[in-house]
Amino acid sequence: MAPDWKLLYLYGGDSPWNSSLWTDSDDRVRGGKSQSHLHCQSPERGEFFGHLDISTLGGAGFASQRSVGILHLDLTEYDGLVIKVLRSDSKKYTLTIKDEILPLRDDGRDQSTTSWEYDFVCDSGDVHVLWDELMPTYRGKPKPGAKPLDRSSIKRISFMMRR
Repeated sequence: MAPDWKLLYLYGGDSPWNSSLWTDSDDRVRGGKSQSHLHCQSPERGEFFGHLDISTLGGAGFASQRSVGILHLDLTEYDGLVIKVLRSDSKKYTLTIKDEILPLRDDGRDQSTTSWEYDFVCDSGDVHVLWDELMPTYRGKPKPGAKPLDRSSIKRISFMMRR
């Protein structure tokens, strides 16, 4: 990415990490045994970790942390996102962005909507994600013909470890 990019810290930098702004969203909602955590040891650093169970659901396990509530972020002035990885375990991770959050279902669970995903495996360093590299999915499957990501209305961000 070009060094002259306009920079806005969503987490870290001048916008401290706060673990109370995140919640788990693991495969336990579907009977799995995965579990994730996000600890903020300092305002500049959030540590995402947990246990990924790939046997209970036949290889479909996932462990993730997502932002709570609705974010209301307008990121139209930015070319993408950068994730700074301080330490890696060489596993596959997914950054997920949502621009639509529907009311909760009668049972209190989230309704499914289109997600915009970027998969990465990296060593320590920066992961650069341009907007057009985010792939539209619905319940983890590609969603051809999805409307473009509404960067003026980012509602949720999540980090996921999955197989």
